[in-house]
Amino acid sequence: MIKFPRLIKVAIQRIFRNPSNALAAVLVMFSAFFICGAFVLVTVASGALLHYFESRPEVTAFLKDNTTGDQVKKIQQTLSDSGVVSKTKYVSKEEALRIYKERNKNEPLLTQFVTSDILPASIEVSTYKLADLSKVAEVLKKESSVEEVVFEKDIVNTLTKWSNTIRLVGIGVVIFLLLTSFLITLIVIGLNISIHKDEIEIMRLVGATSWYIRTPFILEGVFYGVFSGLVAAMLLFSFFLWASPTLHRTFAGIDILPSAPLIFIYLLLGEFLIGATIGIIGSFVATRKYLSS
Repeated sequence: MIKFPRLIKVAIQRIFRNPSNALAAVLVMFSAFFICGAFVLVTVASGALLHYFESRPEVTAFLKDNTTGDQVKKIQQTLSDSGVVSKTKYVSKEEALRIYKERNKNEPLLTQFVTSDILPASIEVSTYKLADLSKVAEVLKKESSVEEVVFEKDIVNTLTKWSNTIRLVGIGVVIFLLLTSFLITLIVIGLNISIHKDEIEIMRLVGATSWYIRTPFILEGVFYGVFSGLVAAMLLFSFFLWASPTLHRTFAGIDILPSAPLIFIYLLLGEFLIGATIGIIGSFVATRKYLSS
């Protein structure tokens, strides 16, 4: 522990002696962490968006005027028995009128002559998964009391497809970029070992242990990873703050990043951990061959 501050000083000196190598490592690792972090945020946002659509009524069944309360309860029971429905809500003619007037309160001409007799009662249905909405729509279409079923199937299918694609592409890109960062760490540390080859040889001749020689290189790799992760997380958070007004306008009523800014703290800690791990393993592997000989 007494020697550790000296090893840190040696690592810092080596970084500043070879600024081009350090800059190359930091830029590559920064790009990797920035893109990885962006994919994480997009995945979280898409998950929040899907959860929003899954938790709100997406299938609406408009009922015939002569539908009785018992028939409504029977339909709701049938939906509940399917096992895919999370919630059903009966909207009476009076409730439909109230909703209509609320939505068109700034257009008095649209509400002046509208009465509850004109508007149909309906059943709004939510499911646990978006994929189950089409099943519910088919069940409702078979009910004799149902006049019409409104189901935006194409939108639902598109959301599901995009969500799955984002997850798969994100995982592939993250793995590729982390592997690239690891290889860049190997290359940069390997170059630094070559540059300091004579110095290392002298240290070995005077009795320095392999760990004493290796530690500055490991600290150097940790610096590249931690610093790159810090800059990437800060830039992502700054971009989020800049884009927040646009996101709120575009996705009004939907909390795209429900845990922000806490999620950026988790992202920063995760990138610190991953960056340090890549730096440690990459530096260890890069030094092992030379120091073992």
